[in-house]
Amino acid sequence: MKKEKLILVTNDDGITSPGIRTLIEAVQPLGKIVVVAPDSPQSGKGHAITLGFPLRLSEVKIFEGIEAWTCSGTPVDCVKLARDKILDRTPDLCVSGINHGANHSINIIYSGTMSAAMEAAIEGIPSVGFSFLNYSYDADMSTCKQVAEIVTKKMLETELPPHTLFNVNIPDVDANQYKGIRMSRQANAKWVEEFDERRDPTGKKYYWLTGEFKNQDTGEDTDVWALENGYTSIVPVQFDLTDYRLKKKLEAEWSF
Repeated sequence: MKKEKLILVTNDDGITSPGIRTLIEAVQPLGKIVVVAPDSPQSGKGHAITLGFPLRLSEVKIFEGIEAWTCSGTPVDCVKLARDKILDRTPDLCVSGINHGANHSINIIYSGTMSAAMEAAIEGIPSVGFSFLNYSYDADMSTCKQVAEIVTKKMLETELPPHTLFNVNIPDVDANQYKGIRMSRQANAKWVEEFDERRDPTGKKYYWLTGEFKNQDTGEDTDVWALENGYTSIVPVQFDLTDYRLKKKLEAEWSF
């Protein structure tokens, strides 16, 4: 008899976020679910891990019929501890999210949501991060739930390479304007950042990070274009950062 599929669920917004509850509801019919998520919001943590401080795990009963744990560390810590201390076998899939706010283009570098999924992919677990282009706590996530179920089901039914990693971003549009799912590439876009300088009551300076998102990519095959035009984008991602074209060029041109 085949074993039931084992799905690890995590996120960076914390275990009490509406996004992770929606994700659990979407994937619960597809296998055995184990949740390991931060005990507080960890947005923007990227691939940070905790060093020099103890990590704590606590089992919680907040999702009916689901084994769930909170972790005092980062999203990546959650995945590492899940593999080493909680799960009795390697998961068939890791799903992360649903993040409140998009993680398209360069945002993947900073995203705790995607870094958790990436950590699982590094460990040979096919993984996916889901993000929704809406920051509201009470946003309508019905389209997100449908997308998460469709993509997760496809991944479980497909023989994927073990280091497969997908970045899925879902647009914030009305149901009648939603156009479906589209394979995309990562856009050449970034935040143009500034620090707003202020003073506290004692006169000392402090700073708030601000910025404006700038899309420098005119292609119609990007994740940014897809979201702007009512599509969910799926970008296959790799964590090998080698620039192979430049490597080949310099091997031919440079001598040592």
